[in-house]
Amino acid sequence: MFQTSLYSGDKVKDYELLIKQLTALVDGETDTIANLSNASALLNQFLDQTNWVGFYLWKDDELVLGPFQGLPACIRIAYGKGVCGTAVKERKTQRIEDVNQFPGHIACDSASKSEIVVPIIKNGEILGVLDIDSPVLNRFDETDQIYLEKFVEELKKHL
Repeated sequence: MFQTSLYSGDKVKDYELLIKQLTALVDGETDTIANLSNASALLNQFLDQTNWVGFYLWKDDELVLGPFQGLPACIRIAYGKGVCGTAVKERKTQRIEDVNQFPGHIACDSASKSEIVVPIIKNGEILGVLDIDSPVLNRFDETDQIYLEKFVEELKKHL
């Protein structure tokens, strides 16, 4: 079962531990909402300098707010709109250094300065996105992107 662990400060090793913790958390559970809820809580506990961590789920050709940690958020996001909708449209991770420079950015929280959105695609179908906001410019780097994509790969085995 899941055990609280102290992180080492080595970003790669810590992300690898995070993914192991995710696997332990969701192993044997088939409920999507339960797994996404625990995944958002785990990420929120792990990541520093973030102000929103959560999921939007693809329903009826739009993204709908799912489990998250943070302030209240936009409930619906149209295909191709904002960072989340763009991740769905392009089917690739969006790592945005400065959200104010992103055309069409949807400001759910004016404190957010940077964002990373990882699409969740299973068997060619969009399930939703992992969305993480930070009040710090350029918060997310290539290592974050690689390991958050691995996190989503592990998570979608349980969705």
